[in-house]
Amino acid sequence: MAVIASRDQLIDYCLRRLGEPVIEINVDVDQIEDKVDDALQMYQEYHSDATFRTFLKHQITQADKDNGYIPVSSNIIFIRELFDINPTFSNVDMFDIRYQMMLNSIGDFMNFAGGISYFYQLEQYLETLDMLLDGSPKVSFARRQGRLYIFGEFGSGDLNVGDYVVAEVYSIVDPQAHTSIYDDMFVKNYTTSLIKQQWGMNMSKFEGMQLPGGVTINGRQLYDDATSELERLEEKLRLEQELPPDFFMG
Repeated sequence: MAVIASRDQLIDYCLRRLGEPVIEINVDVDQIEDKVDDALQMYQEYHSDATFRTFLKHQITQADKDNGYIPVSSNIIFIRELFDINPTFSNVDMFDIRYQMMLNSIGDFMNFAGGISYFYQLEQYLETLDMLLDGSPKVSFARRQGRLYIFGEFGSGDLNVGDYVVAEVYSIVDPQAHTSIYDDMFVKNYTTSLIKQQWGMNMSKFEGMQLPGGVTINGRQLYDDATSELERLEEKLRLEQELPPDFFMG
C-alpha cells in the first residue's frame, strides 16, 4: 500500500475512493481544495495527534512593553503555563526556613533516613509553598488575537527589555513539514466524505433527471449518505481521539 505523503496524493486517493476515473466526480478543483482545508482544520482542532507539547522562548522588546502583550504564532493553540519569572527560592539565604528545609531534606535523602518517598513528598510540599507564597505569573492567552497578556508584570518592572520569558505550549503539527498527516486514517476518511457531500450538493440541482439508459440522478442520497458518514467520524473523533477537556488545565 502506497503511503500518502502530499496534498495532491490525498486528493487523488479520495477521488479514487469515490469512483474516479470509472465515474466522473462532479466537484470543482477549488471545491476539493476547500474540503481538504476543512478536513485538516477539523483534525488540528480536535485530534490528539495533531498537537505536540513544546516550549516558547521569547525575548522582551520595547514594542512588547509598550503594547502590554507578547505576540504569539498562530500555530500555538494553547499556553498551559508560564514559568515563574522570579521564583521564590532563587534568592534565599542560608538562614531562610525554606533553605533549611531543603538542606534537611537533602541530608535525609543522603542518609536514607526518610527514604525517597519522604524526599519526594517534601519536595512537593516545598513546591506548594512556593506556589502559595509567590505563585505563577497571571497570564491570559487570546488565541485568535495571537497575544499573550502578562498582567501586572510590565508595569512593575519585573519584566524589562531584553529579558526572556518561557512558556509551556501546545502547537499544531504543520502538514507541510510533517507530511504523514495526509496519510492519517481520519484525514483520509473525513476528506473523502466532505468531497462526497459536496458532490451530492452539486448534483442535487439535477434531482430526478433521467440519463440515457434509464439512470436517474439522486444527488440528495449522495449528500445524505456523506452527512451521516461525517457525523459518525466526528463522534468517533470527539469520543476516542480528542484530548480530555481538562487536559489543558494547569
